[in-house]
Amino acid sequence: MSKSATIFSCQTCGHSSQKWLGRCPACGEWNSFVQEVVRPSSGPSQRLTSLPGNDPIALSSIDLSEHPRLPTGIGELDRVLGGGLVPGGLVLVGGDPGIGKSTLLLQVADRLANGRGEVLYASAEESAHQVRLRAERLDLHSDRLLLLPETDIGAILRHVEGNPPACLIVDSIQTVYDPDLDSAPGTVSQVRHCASRIMRLVKDLHVATFLVGHVTKEGLIAGPRVLEHIVDTVLYFEGDSRHIYRIVRSVKNRFGSTDEIGIFEMSDAGLTEVANPSAMLLSERAEHAAGSVVVAVMEGTRPLLLEMQALVAPSYLAAPRRSETGVDHNRAGLIFAVLEKRLGMRLSNQDIFVNVAGGIKVLEPAADLAIAMAVVSSANGLPVDPFTVVIGEIGLSGEVRAVSQVERRLLEARRLGFSRAVAPARSMERMSAVGDMEILPAATVSEAVDHAFALASKGPEKAQRLAR
Repeated sequence: MSKSATIFSCQTCGHSSQKWLGRCPACGEWNSFVQEVVRPSSGPSQRLTSLPGNDPIALSSIDLSEHPRLPTGIGELDRVLGGGLVPGGLVLVGGDPGIGKSTLLLQVADRLANGRGEVLYASAEESAHQVRLRAERLDLHSDRLLLLPETDIGAILRHVEGNPPACLIVDSIQTVYDPDLDSAPGTVSQVRHCASRIMRLVKDLHVATFLVGHVTKEGLIAGPRVLEHIVDTVLYFEGDSRHIYRIVRSVKNRFGSTDEIGIFEMSDAGLTEVANPSAMLLSERAEHAAGSVVVAVMEGTRPLLLEMQALVAPSYLAAPRRSETGVDHNRAGLIFAVLEKRLGMRLSNQDIFVNVAGGIKVLEPAADLAIAMAVVSSANGLPVDPFTVVIGEIGLSGEVRAVSQVERRLLEARRLGFSRAVAPARSMERMSAVGDMEILPAATVSEAVDHAFALASKGPEKAQRLAR
């Protein structure tokens, strides 16, 4: 009879070793190895060819109408999910403690219970009394919302198998465990094993499932990366728990786009949808302020207007500070270099801070021109026209490159009252007029600066005047 073996597994990436290591050779994480006991299989080994399985069927014969999507009743969440929950799909929800994961899922459970059938909420972290107190605060009273305070994964799945609900919520996957495994809850083997058992059952029964995941100090979902490979959709809660706005972003979605975001506002009544996010994100913008520029970006199919802020100040350090919040650090450094080379601006002795107001992360290069205009505005104390929106990607030679879906971006800007737009000249060649909005095409950063600051001069002396 084979004996049990002891291994050490990294709790970040799942790498295993025969001995304890201070640093994981796979992911580089320190002090992440935990001892686990691996028991041999008690049953006789079988060849893969002897295992029973399903017969192959024609792909065209599968009827999609048998399992339509389940709308959650929360439009912003449905947008991120791609239209709603897919029966048999696993959705992993991660975020910092106190960000609102349990609050949102309890609201989803109540709405699904009222409109779709029974919902099983397996609470492995909080007691039944604690969940009831949150439900009272959120004014949730559905009789078809069933609460199961249980940490044993076997007990949870027996309830699901005996009476399959419309939706299953497990809060959280790191706190449930299988008593047949010797490792502690939250370890690599427990998380992988429990998630796999849930996946096999809910896909057979076509039960839509939410799994809540803890996050590490780096903001990643705790446990091995294999957990993200098991599930169908991974959602991250972004935002500061001390502020009222929350953003739900999809980083993996087998049933929809990963570019969509949902914006919520935290209140005493729970998380409420933000109907007009562009207006909300610009609500605290100070007009006629140097270093502030409005940019139109695309988040999936939705155009958003954001405030790009920059602060340029003389540095008293040997290495001036460069700080970016909401934009890529390397992309911002490229833009600073273009401004120095193509406009003759002296930024090497300046501290530069760039920020996207509202906590949104902008990843697309269409915000390049707005970053450049905000830096030029702050460096020279010249405010940009408050009714002007700026769009464009910047190339290394100082050219303004075309971006996608310009017309949709400008229509959103016009709806919010913006009357002028600085946009790539190449994008103007294949788009129609946007109402009465004045569109100023720019082929280079120099031309964009002329338009943004309404300078009449077109020669190289303009750059020297701005640099001074």
